[in-house]
Amino acid sequence: MKIRQKVAEPVSIAFLSVITCCFGAIILLLIITTSMDTENTEDPADPRIPKISLKQREIFSMQAASLGQLEELDKSLQTLEKLNLEKDAIAQKVQKASSQDRSVNDNNEERKVSIQKLLVAQQNLTDEMKRLYRELDQKETNLVGGIPIDSEYIIFIIDTSGSMFRYAWPKVIAQIEDTLRVYPKVKGVQIMNDMGVYMFPSFRSKWIPDSPARRRAINERLKTWNAFSNSSPAEGITEAIQTFNAEDKKISIYVYGDEFTGNSIRRVVDYVDKINHSDTPGENLVRIHAIGFPVQFAQPAQLQHTGIRFATLMRELTRKNGGTFVGLNAFR
Repeated sequence: MKIRQKVAEPVSIAFLSVITCCFGAIILLLIITTSMDTENTEDPADPRIPKISLKQREIFSMQAASLGQLEELDKSLQTLEKLNLEKDAIAQKVQKASSQDRSVNDNNEERKVSIQKLLVAQQNLTDEMKRLYRELDQKETNLVGGIPIDSEYIIFIIDTSGSMFRYAWPKVIAQIEDTLRVYPKVKGVQIMNDMGVYMFPSFRSKWIPDSPARRRAINERLKTWNAFSNSSPAEGITEAIQTFNAEDKKISIYVYGDEFTGNSIRRVVDYVDKINHSDTPGENLVRIHAIGFPVQFAQPAQLQHTGIRFATLMRELTRKNGGTFVGLNAFR
């Protein structure tokens, strides 16, 4: 029997690794410890230490001062920002105020223009009112008993019948004098009776020149003038219109009477419309006015019809020929 010899096993690799790591760790700790001791070691006798300490204190003071300045700067910036906002707000208010001021100025200008226009309108209105008042005064001056007296030529047609001559003649003369008095000066005058008979035959179909002497002559002749009459003014009216009408003359006829004995009022009115027609629309060649004397109304009612017919005829003629009919209350 063989005896086997026991062989020794080599050192384990794992054990060697552990040992190696331990030594390495010890060495590393020694190195770190030595390094820290070297850095923390100060030499108390080093002359730079006081200067370094002073510089550090200065740095710390400067940092503190800088921090304070930064805080103040931040506050200043905040204040500046606030002021800028206030400035913008004020600028907006100023702009708004300027706009309002311009608007006010514009309104003031418009107001001034409006006031000026109103002043002009007021002046025009005042001038117009003055003109109208002048025209009104003129119109009032040109009216006598409601009869316009704006004509330059006048013709008197007088009923010379017995009833007028016996009962109303002084009143007739007074009325003619009054009419002439309100015409201080005319370019021509003519007088005929209701049948177309001229008071002054020498002036037949002609205008009698107006003068104080002629007016006195007319007044004297009237006192005794008693030409034949049929108590109908139709003939005298048609004779006056046909003889003296003229587009370029302002002519008025004054009829003085108390009755109409003609056949037809309508026929007289229609014929006068035919011969007194002007070329100007709405105008007549002559105006026709009438003064009615109530002689017939002093008689019994059954005898008053000719007086009523005269009033009816003359109202229609004056209405259609731009004139006025005036009925007197008394014939004396």
